[in-house]
Order: sequence, then C-alpha cells, then structure tokens
Amino acid sequence: MTPEQTAAAARPAILDLGSAFSEHPRTLRRARQLGLTGWAFYVAGRGGALGDVPAEVVTAALGFLAADAVRDGWELARRAVPPYEIAAHNLTECRRYGAERFADLPGVDRLVALAGRVVTGADATALPLFAAWRAMPPPDDGQPATHGSQTLGARAAALLLLLREHRAGCHLLAVRAVGLTPLEAIISGPEGEAGATAYGWQPPYPAYEPLLRRRAWADALTDRLVGAAYRVLTADERTELITLLAAAHETAAA
Repeated sequence: MTPEQTAAAARPAILDLGSAFSEHPRTLRRARQLGLTGWAFYVAGRGGALGDVPAEVVTAALGFLAADAVRDGWELARRAVPPYEIAAHNLTECRRYGAERFADLPGVDRLVALAGRVVTGADATALPLFAAWRAMPPPDDGQPATHGSQTLGARAAALLLLLREHRAGCHLLAVRAVGLTPLEAIISGPEGEAGATAYGWQPPYPAYEPLLRRRAWADALTDRLVGAAYRVLTADERTELITLLAAAHETAAA
C-alpha cells in the first residue's frame, strides 16, 4: 500500500474517529458547565489551541466555517473562558472518550505506536492548527486514566484528533490550490448544502455540478499531501494501520 493509498483508505475512519468525541453527551455537558453553547465550545475547542487570537485568525485556520459563525462562537467563548483553556477541556474530553471506547480495542498499543510515528513525523508547514494541537501538552487535570489500557485508549483518541486536524489542514490547502473556495468545496462534497448550513454558511449556494471536477482534483491532491506523513511507515505497517483504524471505527460505531 502506497502512502497516498493509505491516506485515501484512512480517510473515513480518521474523519469520523477524530471528531466522534465532540458529539458525546459528556463533551456537550462540559460545554454547558463552562457556560458555553455547543457551537461556541466547538469553535473555541478547536481554534483555542492557537491561543487568544482574533476571530479572523481562527476563521483562516479552521477554513471551512463561515466567518460570521466563527466570530459569533469565538467571541462568546472568549468572554467566558480563555480560548486555550477551552481547547484543554476539549482535549480532556477527547482523551476521556478514548479511554472508554478504545481501552479494550485489540491492538490499541500498535495503533498508538504507528499513529504516533505518523503524527510526530508529519511536516506541519502551512498547517498552523495541526501544529498548535500537536504542541499542546496532555492535560494534567482530569485525565481519564494514569495507567494501562485506558491510557493507551486515551492516547489513541488524541492521536486520531491530530490525524484529523492534519488531514483537514491539508484538505484546505488542496482546496485553495485548485481554485475552490471553502464554500464551493463543501457544496461539491458529500455533505452538500446540509454541510454548508451546519458550518454557518447562508444561502444562496453555488451550483455544485460545475465544481465536481475541481473537487475531485482537490481530493486527490489532499491524499498526496496527507500521504507524505505515512512515508515513515513501511508498506506492511501502513496496511496494519488501516486494519487497526477499521477496527477502531467499528468499535466506536458500536
């Protein structure tokens, strides 16, 4: 399996597993405990890794969210809690989710080892949000476990979050490189207008048919950019990682 093939094969699991914790009731409860809406916690929970920066910077880093929606969520959040602290809470919930879901996953130690090498070796050039998340220390407070399989499960979830941010950043670069706007990329993707609405964009929306060829080009370029990170693994290790991701995906879905 080539690095690009690995990136393409890993895509569904990475996208789902890297964000599954954000929809967990406990994560939403943490948002309420902080006095935040779910949207404000999502925006600041991701963008807060950058620190207390202007909303325009967060919009640029997140890429696919509408600027007005980012500004609303970011300003609401930063009035209540420092953004970096919200990101730390977000990471805590991610790790807690992993400790619960992946502690008993067969091969979780290998998943952590292989995914960790990919994350550590990935080039973060032009990927500021991925770089910021990779630089965040594990939370000292409220960690779900301090030993054994639960720790491995927590680490697995954190690495999946990082792989998702890495792919999201690469996809944003690819989308802009082929001449699509973020909104056009969403409209021409699998989520279509529903995705645009969820990300805060307001109609009218562009027609998707003229965008499909460039969207396919952007997807292929994304796999090429993401695939570079998987070169640290051998072909056999890449195949093993895909198998482990599929097992984790099935576990999370169950």
